[in-house]
Amino acid sequence: MLKGMNLSRYQTRIAAIPRQLGIGLALIAISWPLNWLLPGLRTHLLFFPLWLGFSLTVDGLVFLRKRTSLLKRNWRAYVGLFAVSAPAWWLFELINARTQNWEYVGKESFTGLEYAVLASLSFSTVMPAVFGAAELVSTWGWLKNLHRGMVIKASRAVTVAAFIGGLAMLALMLAWPLYFFPLVWLSMFFILEPINIWRGHRSLSASLADGDWRPIVSIWLGALMCGFFWEFWNFYSYPRWIYHVPFVDFLHVFEMPILGYGGYLPFGMELFALYHMVTGLFGAKLSEYLHTEPYRSNYVSG
Repeated sequence: MLKGMNLSRYQTRIAAIPRQLGIGLALIAISWPLNWLLPGLRTHLLFFPLWLGFSLTVDGLVFLRKRTSLLKRNWRAYVGLFAVSAPAWWLFELINARTQNWEYVGKESFTGLEYAVLASLSFSTVMPAVFGAAELVSTWGWLKNLHRGMVIKASRAVTVAAFIGGLAMLALMLAWPLYFFPLVWLSMFFILEPINIWRGHRSLSASLADGDWRPIVSIWLGALMCGFFWEFWNFYSYPRWIYHVPFVDFLHVFEMPILGYGGYLPFGMELFALYHMVTGLFGAKLSEYLHTEPYRSNYVSG
């Protein structure tokens, strides 16, 4: 009788594990060792399943913590993240053609068409990974209880100044990339965030108007979490990327100079702005699909 009860409890616990969590962990368990241990070219085929595994794993962990997740809320929108992600990252590749801050070792092994298809498949995992990690971070207790911070209201003057500042950053970066290359991780946000506000798309401005920095901190830390794993898994990959970062090319953590990890924080905000620019144009102007903050009932005033 006791054995039967224990077996029943075990089966109940197994059944409670989200399917995407099991699939995600299995993909990581298979793709990670193969990506590091197989000889020759392999990452062009293993990057996508590895990062699909990461995305599904964090989605499953989010579901365990809050009984909802990106995939569970709307699987079609989840697939849409992959579709928006690839062209979004190609934008940064286009900018990098000017700044030359990173390159892909092994790229020469592929034709132009092969590279475009395989790279697009890999780039498609960026948004699912970052937004899933950001939602996971938002469930952490200290963040749910974060006190109010500086209030920034998106007035006409503020949005116009931000937009002009973003254009100036982009111009400086393109004109003098040696000195202004870090602005790639700021300029797009300052250009796109005001546009989203003016067009009535979802933006981060509403929370900042209340002094609520939790959505931004969630995105910062989610992008940084992904940044760590991008660099970690890239280190023994092939093909892989390497960096050419002027002035701060020291104290590497994997291939990335340690100061370079700071770029992941605003990068998450740029992805948020890019995603809502695209979805807003397709009619989902104020979609709450992305959960980037904990429930309001947990808010702590200060």
